[in-house]
Amino acid sequence: MTIPVTKTTLNNGLTVVLKEMHHAPVISFMIWYRVGSRHEKPGLTGISHWVEHMMFKGTPTFPDGTLDRLVSREGGQWNAFTWLDFTAYYEMMPADRIDLALQLEADRMVNTIMDDGEVESERMVIIAERQMYENDPEFLLNEELSAAAFRVHPYHHEVIGDLPDLQTMVRADLVNHYQRFYAPHHAVAVVVGDFETAAMLARLEKWFSPIPAADTAVVVPPVRQEPAQRGERRVVVHGSGDTAYLTYAYRAPAAAHPDFFPLALFNAAFAGGSSLGMFGDGGSNKSSRLYKVLVDTELAATAYGSLAPTIDPHLYTIQAIANHGRSLDEVEAALEAELARLQAEPITQRELDKALKRAKADFVLAGESITGQAQLLGMAEAVVGDYRWFETVLDQLNAVTLADIERVRSTYLQKRFRTVGRYEPEMR
Repeated sequence: MTIPVTKTTLNNGLTVVLKEMHHAPVISFMIWYRVGSRHEKPGLTGISHWVEHMMFKGTPTFPDGTLDRLVSREGGQWNAFTWLDFTAYYEMMPADRIDLALQLEADRMVNTIMDDGEVESERMVIIAERQMYENDPEFLLNEELSAAAFRVHPYHHEVIGDLPDLQTMVRADLVNHYQRFYAPHHAVAVVVGDFETAAMLARLEKWFSPIPAADTAVVVPPVRQEPAQRGERRVVVHGSGDTAYLTYAYRAPAAAHPDFFPLALFNAAFAGGSSLGMFGDGGSNKSSRLYKVLVDTELAATAYGSLAPTIDPHLYTIQAIANHGRSLDEVEAALEAELARLQAEPITQRELDKALKRAKADFVLAGESITGQAQLLGMAEAVVGDYRWFETVLDQLNAVTLADIERVRSTYLQKRFRTVGRYEPEMR
């Protein structure tokens, strides 16, 4: 019997999602804050990621350096990540030691220390991290492509932020961002593992209910939405190395849109990508049309498609890495021809059935573990606002028809709705 998910809201506005899984005596605890690079403005890009770094600098109760030792001593693991739409913190602990995770997350929700010296130290760390990324052609290409695809919406900048902003932001900016977004009504607590629901809810009440509700006078401005695109956009990035990259980025629906799942299955059939989130690997795509036309012909070393669930409309991308000795013009011509062939030879029922089978298997695998369940439940709450989006994935996939596949292909894979990015190495 599948144990149901329990969702409730504490008096201070904190959303709580609980699911018992008694496979092993461990518990995965996550706090998802509804803030990511989507909520940043020019001048403050990268601030969500920077605040994530500062959250590990300690509180008066847990001074800097003690948290690592405490979690490790109890046999636990912890970390965090920042993305477009959210920032998430997590602990995997033995079930009888979970109170430490609850206590430290409740404490640093309101008491994180942002010492001037630590702020400057992390500035150097994050700038060095960004400079490391700049050695990666894919990062450089994605950054330019996103900036071209999104002229208004804050999806246009990388999560790590723009270098000028990382150089000029000050401690007060970080504190303001922290105080605005790190509040109970902006957070989702997800607990999955070996516990009894009533007892766990009582523990969460103990640690989190004393945190006061947010000041209603603090208003988070709405995110500016991207206007309609009126024609194809192209960017060319030149850089070091000897490998060329090509990316086609099409406008894609938000996760809550009814076209999201049909487009995800189109991707699974055409490009082989079948992961429906951030936490699956998508499996092999060697039987896909994209692989056969680009990789089997030795035009490209690899080729794949990608679609991630987001709050606002984002991008469906098709990417290829050219083989040595093959030009991007050759790769792009072959890709164009294959996309055109889709109009005359649409995805078949056999291809859809195979894609559906792979997508369902990958999705189930992503949620088999306690951590996987916590990640998928939390992402659904943070992105769609309802964990049941995750629970209905298989039903929504099963409902997709060939007509749906052809409709989303003709709707979204239009030349005027795409941004093309090319990374052309400077041969020396």
